[in-house]
Amino acid sequence: MAEVSPTDSATGHEVAVLAALPTVRDWQEDLYRDLHRHPELSHQEHRTAGLVAEKLRETGCEVHEGIGGTGVVGIIRAGAGPAVLMRADMDALPVEEATGLAYASAVRTTDSAGNEVPVMHACGHDVHVTCLLGAAALLAQATDQWCGTLVALFQPAEEVGDGARRMVEDGLREAIPSVDVALAQHVLPAPAGLVATRRGPVLSAADSMRITVFGRGAHGSMPQAAVDPVVLAAMIVIRLQTIVSREVAPTDTVVLTAGSIRAGTKSNVIGDHAVLELNLRTYDESVRTAVLNAIHRIVVAECQASDSPREPEFELYDSFPLTVNDDEVTDRVSEAFTRYFGERHRTMPPGSASEDFSDIPTALGVPYTYWGIGGTDERQYRAAADSGRVGQDIPVNHSPAFAPVIQPTLDTGTQALVVAALAWLAR
Repeated sequence: MAEVSPTDSATGHEVAVLAALPTVRDWQEDLYRDLHRHPELSHQEHRTAGLVAEKLRETGCEVHEGIGGTGVVGIIRAGAGPAVLMRADMDALPVEEATGLAYASAVRTTDSAGNEVPVMHACGHDVHVTCLLGAAALLAQATDQWCGTLVALFQPAEEVGDGARRMVEDGLREAIPSVDVALAQHVLPAPAGLVATRRGPVLSAADSMRITVFGRGAHGSMPQAAVDPVVLAAMIVIRLQTIVSREVAPTDTVVLTAGSIRAGTKSNVIGDHAVLELNLRTYDESVRTAVLNAIHRIVVAECQASDSPREPEFELYDSFPLTVNDDEVTDRVSEAFTRYFGERHRTMPPGSASEDFSDIPTALGVPYTYWGIGGTDERQYRAAADSGRVGQDIPVNHSPAFAPVIQPTLDTGTQALVVAALAWLAR
């Protein structure tokens, strides 16, 4: 592993706190392998939460458990000063792991619908947990270098978009001191050792919608007696394409996907309903509202055109807020990263993925920033880049083959959290 060293511009506080990084590295790597081997689905993170609480207590934190179900908060107080909240998400995904790692997950469990599913940390939340625990440990043993309060928050159920909100609704504000800023990071398919920040919108808002349209069933040989929901659903999908191409300004970014259509049971039976599942990604609240309204208008109109016997039904679910980094907070973190990481600090492109982290600072009324760290082996990434196949050869988040390299990913993520926190807390 190449040592991840600070530049000559790093502050004395950063160097002093992170000089102890080798003392946490071994247990971090062991913990990471353990978490990766034992992933848990959203709202089922009981084992993970227990390990987190145990490590926080070893660190000397004041610990609060069970917030929002399985959420955990650790608090370190070092006298008067600002308060910084740093968040890591804990949940995994119903994905069959295909990494071939010695510590790969073989977990299978029951999901909320009662189905047996495989489970994998296919998004890197095990990295996030490990890095935040390491950062908290380093700051806890170096309180002579900083003053104020650190709130280390471990959030459940990011993947389903309601974990942050549930923690807020379950008394998070009363469990923690008033904070001044909130910070979070995510491991990405970029070269390990890099950190990347961005002002303004950084992750899209997301909405999933389930639409049921109704027809009139009949024998496949007598279509004149039917209102065919398959044809109706197909016409809806075709017409939905015109929203992005004809109703959204070319300067606005919108992704609208029809991910699923279910209808009928047999080739010669015309069914009586169809279910469509859509996913929408937007970067502006007014655009988001306009597109949702357009979807409703088009579905209703197509049902009327097909003489549907019933009004369509709409269900909005798995909604994620827009993630918009505060300019001042982002500039402060970016300056600290440039000082510490030098050329390893880059600008992050906007992403069409989505995240519920911002629900926490929004509810607390504080500014925030969210950055990325690389997790891909640098030689593998460079080879893919040289051949123009980064998108094909580099496994991305949620892929069965997504496997961040342990180092320097964990070191970089731990360093980033410490450096960002010290931008407010350093004496």
